[in-house]
Amino acid sequence: MPHLVVADPGVQGGEECRLALWQWRHAANNTCRFCQTPFMFGGQFRHRSVASVREHVRGMVDRGLRDIRFITPTSLSYGSPGPDPDLGKVEELLAGVKEELPARGRVFFGSFPSEVRPEHVSPEAMRMLKRYVANDNLIIGAQSGSDKVLAASGRGHDTSPVRDAVRIAVEHGFRPNVDFIFGMPGETEEDQEQSLKLASDLAELGARIHTHTFMPLPGTPWRDAEPAFIPLATMSELDRLAQRGDAYGHWRKQAEHAVRLAETAKAYPRRARRRRTGQ
Repeated sequence: MPHLVVADPGVQGGEECRLALWQWRHAANNTCRFCQTPFMFGGQFRHRSVASVREHVRGMVDRGLRDIRFITPTSLSYGSPGPDPDLGKVEELLAGVKEELPARGRVFFGSFPSEVRPEHVSPEAMRMLKRYVANDNLIIGAQSGSDKVLAASGRGHDTSPVRDAVRIAVEHGFRPNVDFIFGMPGETEEDQEQSLKLASDLAELGARIHTHTFMPLPGTPWRDAEPAFIPLATMSELDRLAQRGDAYGHWRKQAEHAVRLAETAKAYPRRARRRRTGQ
């Protein structure tokens, strides 16, 4: 199967550089049905080598850049062939990058534009990150407070590790920013109530909630799926969380995009694959 790089080696902006750390396979352990990336590239899952990353960092430093951020949807999966983190590989990466940076250089890892899966957050991982990274926050993907919705979406985890991840991150000095998506296909008002309850609980623990609305993106299994209705009660609770400073996000604008995407999907249905016949 072909291997595809998903971004240019370095995307520069100001004094920082963003480096694509990962490549994906269609048959990865966690292929969320709402996400384009796992279904856009058909190659095998692999990461850039430490040597390759260090080479790009040296080039970045030569151009006067000193901050580096990694583009990856699952930061602590670096170097691991399976679902469990290999913290030794992650530390080898971060230590190597630090050696290439100038004295005032900074590494941002697990914060935007990267993310951490909740089941990967452990005391050992947090202590290791604290030795190397400059970010004071982590992006953690919860996506829903309903185990039913998480299973249907292919997330590969339930809600149980999310609370643990937030507690552990806070205990080690990180502010968790936790992603939630409302309106996923098949989601009921009860599911949304479960998400709002979990979001509120996490905010009490010290997290900020990053709210999103499901959008049926092209190239995903849920491209033709109907977004679930988001009632006024859910909207009001999301507004209340935002007014308290516990939530942020552009979920209202995304809801508008979701309507247009759903209308477009109906107007332009997927073309059926043609069956090949012998000559």
